[in-house]
Amino acid sequence: MTPESIMTLGRQALELTLLISAPVLLTALIIGLLVSIFQAATQINEQTLSFIPKLIGMFVILIIAGPWMLGMLVDFIQRLYSNIPWMVG
Repeated sequence: MTPESIMTLGRQALELTLLISAPVLLTALIIGLLVSIFQAATQINEQTLSFIPKLIGMFVILIIAGPWMLGMLVDFIQRLYSNIPWMVG
């Protein structure tokens, strides 16, 4: 394997990681922001208030986007395994 192919494989793995984690992280960010605005408007200073909405939101996103995420991972792993003979040789 050449250093360029290793760097390309690493870059693809990092891009896939960012792409797969983005829906869950963005959901948590948006829900956290909305709960913070609600807390600021109502002056409720409860630290645990955002935990349950974030948990529910991330669970819903995993149900909705889970098949897509799994498909992306399976596709990457299949391409990786099918290219092993060319990577070694």
